[in-house]
Amino acid sequence: MKNIKDKCNCIASLVTLDKSATEPLYAQLYKQLEALILKQELKPGTQLPTETAFAEALQVSKITIKRSYMELRNRKLITSNRKGGTSVLTPGRLDTHMFKLRGFTQEMQELGITPSSKILEQTVIQDRGMASMFGLNSNAPLLKIERIRYGDEKPLSHEVAWYNLHHLPELKSTDLTGSIYQVINQHCNHSLDWCEQTVEAVLSNNIENQAFGFTSPQPCLLIKRRSYSHDGILLEYVEGTFRGDAYAYRVKMKG
Repeated sequence: MKNIKDKCNCIASLVTLDKSATEPLYAQLYKQLEALILKQELKPGTQLPTETAFAEALQVSKITIKRSYMELRNRKLITSNRKGGTSVLTPGRLDTHMFKLRGFTQEMQELGITPSSKILEQTVIQDRGMASMFGLNSNAPLLKIERIRYGDEKPLSHEVAWYNLHHLPELKSTDLTGSIYQVINQHCNHSLDWCEQTVEAVLSNNIENQAFGFTSPQPCLLIKRRSYSHDGILLEYVEGTFRGDAYAYRVKMKG
């Protein structure tokens, strides 16, 4: 407990609030914490004090801390976890998790970001290798969709996905410009229930360089996911390349 209090006092010592100024205290605190984060005097991963502890240390109201933290969250400079802890993010990087199966659209909405997509290719194909992965005949039709995914109009990922049309025939005649997961779970006879996912470090390719505005190949995260129905039918295989300067993934583990 003493260490927590000492840490709180240490962070509080970096802040100077002028209670006689016309600028609201929450705005003063927000701007000073923002500057400390951007200068990395508060480094990514640093745990910030709880609202109650910080309010006591600075001798201000709890609502002052709450509003300051809210502004920092809106700027994607801090994040809060389920246990009420608050930590500093890498400036400009999204902090997200891998606790459950969800699509890009839902992930962005949970982060308070507006999702959108640009479809590069949407075709029904026959691919012997891919059909084998789905456990289908070699001439079985598959839906292939290649998209650039955006968050608040910023390009974040290049996604290539294949869908099992034998079990998801509704996808052939449905508008897929939005969330495909929502379409599957609301309009198809089979729904997505669980997935297997791997993460690899890769360099961006030419398509990604152009989409992300890179002048040369840059580090990215390649996430490969196989998504299944509750009875074990493979419905989706997707490879999503996420720009490394924009994403940080958390994985919950228990010993």
